[in-house]
Amino acid sequence: MAICGADGAGADRLKIMLTFPHMATVSHISLQEYLGNSYRPDCEYVDGEIRERNVGKWEHARVQWLLAHWFGNHEKEWGITGSTVQRVRVSESRVRVPYLVVLIAGAQPDVLTDPPLLVIEILSPDDRYSDTQERARDYREMGVETIWIIDPKTRTVRMCRGAEWVEASRLEVKGTSLYVNLADIFSQLTSA
Repeated sequence: MAICGADGAGADRLKIMLTFPHMATVSHISLQEYLGNSYRPDCEYVDGEIRERNVGKWEHARVQWLLAHWFGNHEKEWGITGSTVQRVRVSESRVRVPYLVVLIAGAQPDVLTDPPLLVIEILSPDDRYSDTQERARDYREMGVETIWIIDPKTRTVRMCRGAEWVEASRLEVKGTSLYVNLADIFSQLTSA
């Protein structure tokens, strides 16, 4: 049994939303209710439904840490800023929570409404392909030009630019200096 816990207005109502292995209870709430609550871990909002994100395991968390550190070290040089587990309003009825976002440097709202330069999703063993594809489609429809989907288990990455998906070992954001050599990141998974 998993609970998508909430704090704030409507928290009591949300705490009764339980997910059982073979039975799910779906409760619809308004976007305002969702935005007025804090979830631990944060959940996504999809067409009135609260959806849990898979938190991941060690390699998932380690890749997230290493990438955040990489981009943080290059913020001034590349004129960027970024965040982990950031709410991104991809449409009027959907808020996604990607593992990392990279943006042009400057002040940012609590919930992003403009397309980030880059969205990074890191797969966990429990992620379903169809859910990942749905997220990527939402980001593309919002106007995100570059999406990276990283699989720590297989040490592979898919990079999306527009409608094109390619496997890559050096990830780049077209028209910028941003890059990551994934071999460098993956080589650090066992060194900690």
